[in-house]
Amino acid sequence: MTTFKKIAVIGAGTMGSGIAGQIANAGLDVLLLDIPGDSSPNERSEHAIERLIASDPPALVHKRCAGHITAGNTRDDFDQLKDADWIVEAVVERLDIKKDLYQRLHETISDTCIVTSNTSTIPISLLVESMPEDFQQRFAITHYFNPVRYMRLLELVSGENTDPDVIEKLADFNDRVMGKGVVQCGDTPGFLGN
Repeated sequence: MTTFKKIAVIGAGTMGSGIAGQIANAGLDVLLLDIPGDSSPNERSEHAIERLIASDPPALVHKRCAGHITAGNTRDDFDQLKDADWIVEAVVERLDIKKDLYQRLHETISDTCIVTSNTSTIPISLLVESMPEDFQQRFAITHYFNPVRYMRLLELVSGENTDPDVIEKLADFNDRVMGKGVVQCGDTPGFLGN
């Protein structure tokens, strides 16, 4: 049985916060990072948590689940990712931004940390084309649907070099802990659901 002990989500938009909320619903702690805000460094991730608490229908099974989510930002808290064992990237759908983030992650995270993207439009082959093979082996797409709490489908996409054990761990965890119906998909834009 797969257990992730330190999970982070990067990107506090609707999808990123929804994924963080579902991790919190499972009773697990999660670090939610976004770019620093103008008023305060953590304002984007803090506002995302507030939106989860106030959402209708509720994104959280109970408001106290929000206590499992720690707000942070990619400037001041990025070094916390060095101990993560799973990081979900849910930033804007721009290949250049994602690639810059992956390079930064590769320089920071452990050599056992799994990284996934929530993209639904960019093939995994493009996402990791310039990354070292050891990063590619620990990279997959975990495409959740909005609202994350209520949409059961999870599309799981492996790349040419993704380690089968990584896919097995992600499938097991998302099925057993996150309550998702996991469907493994080919690396084509839109995957299955779109």
